[in-house]
Amino acid sequence: MSYVKPDQVVEAMIQAGTSKSQLTVEQMLLRGFLGGALLGFATTLAFTATVQTGIGMAGALLFPAGFVIIVLLGLELVTGNFALIPLAVMERKTTALRMLASWTWVFIGHLIGSVFYGLLYYAAVTQFGHVQEGGVIDLIRGAAEAKTIGYASLGWAGMGTVFVKAMLCNWMVCLGAVMANASRSTGGKIAAMWLPIVIFFGQGFEHAVVNLFVIPTGMLMGAGVSLGDWWLWNQIPVTLGNIAGGFLFTGLALCLAQKKPAVPPVAELNSSHKAS
Repeated sequence: MSYVKPDQVVEAMIQAGTSKSQLTVEQMLLRGFLGGALLGFATTLAFTATVQTGIGMAGALLFPAGFVIIVLLGLELVTGNFALIPLAVMERKTTALRMLASWTWVFIGHLIGSVFYGLLYYAAVTQFGHVQEGGVIDLIRGAAEAKTIGYASLGWAGMGTVFVKAMLCNWMVCLGAVMANASRSTGGKIAAMWLPIVIFFGQGFEHAVVNLFVIPTGMLMGAGVSLGDWWLWNQIPVTLGNIAGGFLFTGLALCLAQKKPAVPPVAELNSSHKAS
């Protein structure tokens, strides 16, 4: 049987969080770099499908390909780690300091990988700046502005909106990372991961790593977005929302719902009965 029971999935989550917290800085940076670049590939694939078909859901159906590659190759995605590593801390399998170090180094790797792919993609799609509009270029530029100055125009309501959309996003993204443990077969893992990622991307929720690619690449393509707009109105609140959503709604919730309670040894049970 390739199906893995939920309580075993929770144990796998704790083990994964422990292992991820023990990586070297070099491993975290490199795996984060590759994860960020691959998610950039997936994003441009999704945008291309949207432009070609005129149907946003067509892009959502294809976007999970990047997530699947990242998970199957054992690379790093900090948004998934927002759910997994805190569980290892709770079980005393690692420390809070190691958790924060992991989040920081993987995030830096994502930033470098996302911007690196963004530069290459900009060179390819604009022909080194000779093409400034049309197709995916317009879509990325518009997305960068909507994700920053679009929220800024709403003031505190915009800040609240972006935070809630980030929570909803990582509820699903972390569920995708968890669902990879629900099957022992490669095909089963792919199918299980695909479902929640489609749910998040198809509804336009906010993902910190996707935005590390979309917003700076949009700025390269002429979006009217400043560095302050990027970080204040998107990257910081989205990252915080991703942490809250991933840990509370996926990591902690599944652990409380599915983890088997500790059963005392038979000898202890017998002695307690005799004492009573």
